Amino acid sequence: MKKVLFIGIIALSALTIMSCGGNKQQGNDNYQDSTDVAITELPTLYGVAVNTTTGDTLRLLTDNGDTLTINIATARENMKLLGNIVEGERMIVQTNPQKTIAESVINQNMLLGDWVMPDPIDGSSEIGISIKEGGIAETIEQTSVTYRTWRIVDGQIEIVCIREGGSQDEETNYYDIVKLTADSLTYKNDDDTFEYSRQKAHVGYGQEIELEESSFDKDFAM
Repeated sequence: MKKVLFIGIIALSALTIMSCGGNKQQGNDNYQDSTDVAITELPTLYGVAVNTTTGDTLRLLTDNGDTLTINIATARENMKLLGNIVEGERMIVQTNPQKTIAESVINQNMLLGDWVMPDPIDGSSEIGISIKEGGIAETIEQTSVTYRTWRIVDGQIEIVCIREGGSQDEETNYYDIVKLTADSLTYKNDDDTFEYSRQKAHVGYGQEIELEESSFDKDFAM
């Protein structure tokens, strides 16, 4: 009887070890699967359009000194070609990882400036936002909100502000730019749509603008 009991204990121990070993191996497999997924962020390039820009091709002299030929057909079809492509003007271009196809193109020169719309409260004055070099944003004739900074993130414009009567904590909002011309700017998200007109003469045309270096990160578009 003791011999049979001893053999049974050995068999049970072996079964327990095999079971634990199997669970451990399964855990390792799951862990490896969870780390095999590569996370890729699309490049955002900053530079100047050069004189060989034609049709659906943008020639971009980047801030890093590279001259790239980028197809802009996809950006055009998706209504993400924002502002004209003009020789010598600065562009913010989000591309595929190979830097050959543009997902969005923003004319940086056109984006800079003072943008206003009628005050929705009484319509007797104009309110708006000033988009400046260096990622600086300022409020135009408003007391309910103070704009602080802006940047381009994955083709969207990020605007940081502080609301009157709040906790003085910064509020960050992301908007899709749906229209950009020399005289008009419209951007929106799920909650708000802002339709602006340019208040003053175009800022940036014919001037040298110091902006950000080319980056794969969500850096300020300065």
